[in-house]
Amino acid sequence: MPNEITIDDLRILRSKHVHMKDEATVLQKINKIVREGANRLQIVSDFDLTLTKQHENGAPMLSSFGIFRKCKQLPESYKEASKVLYQKYRAIEIDPNIPIEGKIAAMDEWNQAGHKSLQGHEFDRKEIEEVVNKYGHSLRDRTKELFTRLQALNVPILVFSAGLGDVVEAMLRHQGVLYDNVNVISNFLKFNGNVLDGFKNSNRMIHVFNKNEHAVENEYFKILQGRTNVILMGDTLGDAAMADGVKNTETILRIGFLYDHAEESLPSFKDAFDIVLVDDQTMNVVLDILNSVL
Repeated sequence: MPNEITIDDLRILRSKHVHMKDEATVLQKINKIVREGANRLQIVSDFDLTLTKQHENGAPMLSSFGIFRKCKQLPESYKEASKVLYQKYRAIEIDPNIPIEGKIAAMDEWNQAGHKSLQGHEFDRKEIEEVVNKYGHSLRDRTKELFTRLQALNVPILVFSAGLGDVVEAMLRHQGVLYDNVNVISNFLKFNGNVLDGFKNSNRMIHVFNKNEHAVENEYFKILQGRTNVILMGDTLGDAAMADGVKNTETILRIGFLYDHAEESLPSFKDAFDIVLVDDQTMNVVLDILNSVL
């Protein structure tokens, strides 16, 4: 049996931007993952602002929907309506003073409005690859290294995204990390011939606060029931709960990336995540943990 990992073995966790409410629990979870190895581990990660950077030199990065809106085929009326919806509902999503119940209702409204605004537009889906080639370079530093290591260890990665799955998959493919151990659960475009018809899952779209409900029902998690240890990554309070509905999980090490409203949101993030990284646009901490664990 390997020696127990201590905080001295993971000195990166002493960095000023790394916050933990309960260091002992973090080490307990890490050591359980060490003891049980790669065969019992799975990764569950959000995409926008988690696998992708939150900003670059202070400039915000485009989300998966933001990249989609760069498609020239989309009419200006759709782009403007989508921008207005984003400005309204994104502010609600990240406001630390709005209760979760209010946020959930707002996210449902946002999704349904977005679904309706997408209907009836002619669209050649090949343009998604084109805009991703131009704009889809925002993965966090060392994300490819992380995915390549996990693929070599045969550790499943679930990218669980409330964004646009067509763009998420295209970005991962463009960056060379859409390996056979990577699965994407997200909102995907629906087509009627060459005309957009909203989203395939319009009756139950994924948003940041209902991922745990989708996890309960999804066949992906049933197949992986032997993978009882989870490293979870997200950038919202809703992401912290996205594996809660999965049966037979024993240990979930939650890592949160915080940028917006950092000072106000830090207490609630420390309650929700085991490790909180403030304004870290890399995968350095995650890789250091993984390299110690496996």
